[in-house]
Amino acid sequence: MLGQNAFGTATASPSAGRVFVYEVTGLRQSEATDSNEYPIRSSGSIFIKVPYGRMNQEMQRITRMGGTIVSIKPLNGEASA
Repeated sequence: MLGQNAFGTATASPSAGRVFVYEVTGLRQSEATDSNEYPIRSSGSIFIKVPYGRMNQEMQRITRMGGTIVSIKPLNGEASA
């Protein structure tokens, strides 16, 4: 897949277009979660789709909201190395 580098030219990046699914438990409803498109249930797991380029930011956001990441899997089902 093609992405763009800082200079605006196309680059072939193995991470471009990769999406992962986080299984998260322990999230609680708060001011931070009120802006989400979905309600938070503290008793169950939720699944969040995350693009490769935002994985670190999403992990930090989940931690701030009191959640625990149970698993991370590629969306396309391929085994990660």
